[in-house]
Amino acid sequence: MAMAAAIVATMPALKHLIRITFTPPFPRKLQKFHSLASLSPNFAQEDPQQQRLEQEQHNQLTNNNKTSRSSSSASYFPKRGQTLELVCESLAFKGKGVCKVAETGFVVMCDRALPGERFIGRVTRRKGSYAEVTKVETITPHWDLVDAPCEYAPYCGGCKTQNLSYESQLRAKEQQVRELTIHVGKFLDKVPEFCSIMKPIVPCVIQFHYRNKMEFSFGSKKWLPKELLGEKQVGNEKYALGLHAPGFFDKVLNVDKCLLQSEPANMVLAAIQDCWRDSQFGLTPYDVHSHTGFLKHLMLRTGRNAETGLPELMVNFVTSLYKPELLKPLVEKISAIPEVVSIMNNVNTSVGNTSVGEEEYTLYGKSTITEILRGLTFQISANSFFQTNTHQAEVLYKLIEDCAGLRGDGSQIVLDLFCGTGTIGLTLARRAKHVYGYEVVPQAISDAHRNAKLNRISNATFVQGDLNKIDESFGNNFPKPDIVISDPNRPGMHMKLLKFLIKLKAPRIVYVSCNPTTCARDLDYLCHGVKEKNIEGCYKLKSLQPVDMFPHTPHIECICLLELL
Repeated sequence: MAMAAAIVATMPALKHLIRITFTPPFPRKLQKFHSLASLSPNFAQEDPQQQRLEQEQHNQLTNNNKTSRSSSSASYFPKRGQTLELVCESLAFKGKGVCKVAETGFVVMCDRALPGERFIGRVTRRKGSYAEVTKVETITPHWDLVDAPCEYAPYCGGCKTQNLSYESQLRAKEQQVRELTIHVGKFLDKVPEFCSIMKPIVPCVIQFHYRNKMEFSFGSKKWLPKELLGEKQVGNEKYALGLHAPGFFDKVLNVDKCLLQSEPANMVLAAIQDCWRDSQFGLTPYDVHSHTGFLKHLMLRTGRNAETGLPELMVNFVTSLYKPELLKPLVEKISAIPEVVSIMNNVNTSVGNTSVGEEEYTLYGKSTITEILRGLTFQISANSFFQTNTHQAEVLYKLIEDCAGLRGDGSQIVLDLFCGTGTIGLTLARRAKHVYGYEVVPQAISDAHRNAKLNRISNATFVQGDLNKIDESFGNNFPKPDIVISDPNRPGMHMKLLKFLIKLKAPRIVYVSCNPTTCARDLDYLCHGVKEKNIEGCYKLKSLQPVDMFPHTPHIECICLLELL
């Protein structure tokens, strides 16, 4: 399809209207996909290293437009408050829509804009080589439009692409990984082997009710959409239990049902919503401004009974004080739900927003639930880390096993970096001589030891330590590995660890990434080296497999296989 002509402004009443060129995105035709940064699973503040990397990508995105800057007018840089008519070209950083100013190619980002959508946006701020806009009005809806089944989809920040067909979501994610690999990873897409390296994204068969963990917040200020702001709310009507409204730390969008969590979890949520505001119980939500109130968070975790395979549910109340008598009415009500086998109380007296308590109490049933993954049984406590999508984790771990390529004769050593609770390492231990796992979180290491014992695995050693602070002695406590598994968090691997791996020269590395941006950067270092630091790369990228772990969100998982040159 040929490029569409520039769209002429059709709303003269809007001041400062600018024309935007629209290049049709896939599926009509695969266009160059501009990806700006990491796809982060949380609302956590970005670390400085991540911010620097994102800015580098923003700069790179606009480098190809610099030639037009010299001939452009001052309008090349839209001003704050300026109104633009835009068409979204593609999806990028955290699922934001990417647009460009027609005459100049200046990049404009908009939250909740989807490919093909034509809309009015107002510039809210400039960030280096791009600007951010807020959508004011949709003129023409996006392509591949579907009805979002969730009533909260227009407001909640969790499922930004629910009204985009799942096939289009997959294409966007796959193309983003491809572009990052080319432009950040510096891999040549013109060479014949690139097509064999880049694998098609693995879809998630289950697109709803796939999360085994959801965390909701109690709030003293209920967030309302603009059309309901005029309604007066008094007393307990202002209270909310749900998810924080995007951009607000003190306002909570009340949620009665979440389509991402299991049906038993929704039954518990509905039961609590039905009674927690009742004044006779004396329950109050925590107020983040006055630091008063009792209820902070509600965490729901779904597992499976190891013997029956039936679902079992853990309910965790996070409170500011230990007052079990206040929770007794809620405990009595939700313990009647057959799937509920554990009710916990984490007490967090700090003013922070964390759901991890300084003290933990069992109010009903047992203190852990179980889950089955790759034939192994894992015990999950209230604060344990575990793959959030159990069904897709089966797919992910099978792909990791295939990439690891263990011979199965019990002769190979596996080094499991960022091992967490040991799930990947333990699934590989059955075919390895020994697995050595390293993780910074002490509780995760404790869980790894417990899981190894539970599954009668004796050839796995787990060590607590910060892989961002390794020194020359790292590596002295384990033999040279045949295979390295690295599953870092969003910032990727520290340069110290990358140097160690290049010096170690293990025959094979399986890099598991939840951030395709930092993944591409680290692949560049391992394969191409770092010239300014006199580091030579020594690996060849053999395959890169994107996996969709979280439908309707911008998050992407990647499995990369590297082999020593």
